[in-house]
Amino acid sequence: MEYVLQAKKISKYFKFGLRSVVVEALKDVSFSVPKGCIFGLLGANGAGKSTAIKILLGLLRQNSGTVEIFSGALNSAAKKRMGYLPETPNFYGFLTGLELVSFYAKLCGLKGKIAEQKAAEALEMVGLSDASGRRVSLYSKGMQQRAGLAQAIVHDPELLILDEPASGLDPVGMSDMAEIILKLKERGKTVLLSSHMLAEVEKLCDEVCILSRGEIAAQGSLDSLLDKPNSAVLNMSSVSEQNVEKVVKYAESLGAKIDGARTGRESLSEFFKSVSKR
Repeated sequence: MEYVLQAKKISKYFKFGLRSVVVEALKDVSFSVPKGCIFGLLGANGAGKSTAIKILLGLLRQNSGTVEIFSGALNSAAKKRMGYLPETPNFYGFLTGLELVSFYAKLCGLKGKIAEQKAAEALEMVGLSDASGRRVSLYSKGMQQRAGLAQAIVHDPELLILDEPASGLDPVGMSDMAEIILKLKERGKTVLLSSHMLAEVEKLCDEVCILSRGEIAAQGSLDSLLDKPNSAVLNMSSVSEQNVEKVVKYAESLGAKIDGARTGRESLSEFFKSVSKR
């Protein structure tokens, strides 16, 4: 299997105060992100997600461990192949949406008309074409999140790191954001997603890594983590409400049609709570 990103035994600690009190933010954290997948990096507040993301982006230096991007070192060439949406984007409000994303396109090395063309395409993909001529200061929170995603994808990166992309979005906006992320996957992009919206994560992610107090509490495919052995779910039709209590035992004798069955599964939200410490 080809991995786009690998974190190997990453540890990070911070020292605070005159006595240099040591706080460990990450402790021997290792995970690998396969090419072309949507990978969820999850955890409660203070679990170490933001620290891990900053290390992956080269914004923080780990105390020990290594990071490999595209099977090599995290260098300038690798960073050009990455896109990043921070949790709270802070943009120049006097720019229009098109000017803003064109500006980021130029920072990524695109020139003149090509930068403007790519910016327009990115804004169209995130649903902001109609607002591309409006000042960003007049954008709603949800529109700013979309603009943030547009600047992250404008240079057509291979790896996207999205930190709370649905922050501030209403349910419709969250659904739209999920569809955009799935489209990016269809285009062959690899996405590392950090989010507290567990229902959306469960719909989107192929694999997850859950951090708790700086350590890995669980990781793997959602099927391997959430499937419950020795249980099953039945989807049935052609059975009356009065016979629901009898249908498990007498389904065939009652003439019920079983449309499907699969291994029982707990929700990601329930699993998350069971492995995360407070």
